Amino acid sequence: MSQENKRRWGDRRDGRWVRDVSGLTTLMMHIMTNRTDAEVYLNEKLDVTDLMAYLEKENAKHPDYKTTIFHALIMAIARMIRERPKMNRFVQGRRMYERNEISLSFMAKRRFADNAEEAFMFLVPKDEDTLASVSYEIAGKVHEARKSEHSAGGFDSTVDAFAKIPRLLLMLIVRVVRWLDFWGLNPKALTEGDSNYSTVLLSNLGSIRGPAVYHHLNNYGSNSIMVTVGTVHKEKLPMPDGSEQLRDVLEIGATIDERIGDGFYFVRSLRLLKYVCAHPELLDKPLGEPSGFDYNSKEF
Repeated sequence: MSQENKRRWGDRRDGRWVRDVSGLTTLMMHIMTNRTDAEVYLNEKLDVTDLMAYLEKENAKHPDYKTTIFHALIMAIARMIRERPKMNRFVQGRRMYERNEISLSFMAKRRFADNAEEAFMFLVPKDEDTLASVSYEIAGKVHEARKSEHSAGGFDSTVDAFAKIPRLLLMLIVRVVRWLDFWGLNPKALTEGDSNYSTVLLSNLGSIRGPAVYHHLNNYGSNSIMVTVGTVHKEKLPMPDGSEQLRDVLEIGATIDERIGDGFYFVRSLRLLKYVCAHPELLDKPLGEPSGFDYNSKEF
């Protein structure tokens, strides 16, 4: 661990205590004590025409597995967070923390059936990662999860074990777990691989032809951003020259804890995400390399 990231008093295992927050933010953390009290929601349409063309070209290079629009969006969001560190913050115990790493999670159906179980997918991209490496990792994780009808270890098995505990005892255990969560003392076995402790939790509703709906945050854990992903469809969009063109559009919905930043910061972060989708060649670069986005540009 570097000297810069060395754990200090007040830090959590999963994040550093942000001490220089404004008085307004401090009051918000004490007035809006629950994450669900501080939700803001946006619904946005991303122009993914260039991204779809890029994916078609890349997939021709490796026919053994497919890089999907969902994989690309995961990497685009990771790049946005890498360059916009406040998006990697969370509030717990009425304090602000900044995570030690970027993490993204989603649920994968073991098979497409009403009674099929879901598996937790947890991804921690590194600075050297590109879309190719992340896509390959996601494809491998999903393939492994779908080998079995039921959980076979990891966080899935931990969650399944709670279902076997008698109700009164489970009520007591959950109360203790939530108290530990408030103080950042939950054991690693309860947090590692849990989507409630990821930077961004995604729901790929487009995979089942669903829309990008509103999804609430959770007061438990540290997840501050929830993103739902719809289907890619054709839609006429206004162009910079004033004309309209039929483009490939991906609708997303995002629910964010407003205490981690302000509207100005969120909007600029969204502009960066749009820029990455419009310049998919950036996904070939290692995550740690800056995108070069000009925040003064009026294009996005």
